Amino acid sequence: MPCALGRGFLSRFQQKASRGVRARRLRAFTPDVRTDARTPKPAEKRHNTGRLFSFRRWTSLSRSVAEAEIGVFGGSGFYEFLPDVDEVEVETPFGEPSARPVIGDVGRKRVAFIPRHGRRHEFPPAQIPYRANVWAMKELGVRRIIGPCASGALDVNLALGEFVVCDQFIDRTWGRADTFYEGPVTTHVSAADPYCPDLRRILVETGRDLGITVRDGGTVIVINGPRFSTRAESESFRRANGNVINMTAYPEGYLARELELCYANVSMVTDHDVGVAGVEPVSHETVIRVFNENNTRLRELLFAAIPKIGPQPDDVCATALEGARI
Repeated sequence: MPCALGRGFLSRFQQKASRGVRARRLRAFTPDVRTDARTPKPAEKRHNTGRLFSFRRWTSLSRSVAEAEIGVFGGSGFYEFLPDVDEVEVETPFGEPSARPVIGDVGRKRVAFIPRHGRRHEFPPAQIPYRANVWAMKELGVRRIIGPCASGALDVNLALGEFVVCDQFIDRTWGRADTFYEGPVTTHVSAADPYCPDLRRILVETGRDLGITVRDGGTVIVINGPRFSTRAESESFRRANGNVINMTAYPEGYLARELELCYANVSMVTDHDVGVAGVEPVSHETVIRVFNENNTRLRELLFAAIPKIGPQPDDVCATALEGARI
């Protein structure tokens, strides 16, 4: 059957089922100007993927206002990004995203931004509405996404503040809604190379041009949280060849792959995990402090890399659904 998720072939029924987008102009966010906080829900609204929804229907303002090419998800300590934005209300089959997306310009690129934890960090890692967030990006026209996140180092050779542009993940989460395909269309998407090679190349090359220490490639271990690891767990993750550890890198990137979107993970090292010999237990306060100390370099990297990002190439991301459906 035709599928809006992959190629956008929409029946009249699917078009009527579209959720829609509304937008309004905002000034730059300040501590006194915030969108309404969302209360975390115990579970996302379930969706039968046999009923396929359109990714397009602008319900107010022009299409050009409520549309973006590139998406950025913000993590812990990274709740605002763009200085002059349109706030966009997006409804999805999976409920509301963590916060209303905002859209602004970086160079000549239109960029959508969503803080994955919400603007007041009201969503813990396991309660983030990952499907709603990724679907909202697709609804806005985004084809390429960058997902920065704060991470602990399992590798003793990684320094605080260093960036790792990961090329692999190991999922150690449970109970998260991690697929758009819950039936009746059974779909098995490859995750062999889960991150976009083109976006990774741009981020690594741009970082090095800026004099920022960037590691090309690495494996992120994703734990459920909200607690940090025991020493025994951390040691087992290190022995599993993990380089960094984080609570939000999955299923965000994989969900993007299911929608044939490009996605790149940028892990900023904020601490050394307790499996590293001689390391004191980490606190969330420390993570946020180190992240904030290096936030300027992250923004510098993103503002320099985004203008270099071209249209989505015909690569493993754009062809993820070919041969995936049964």
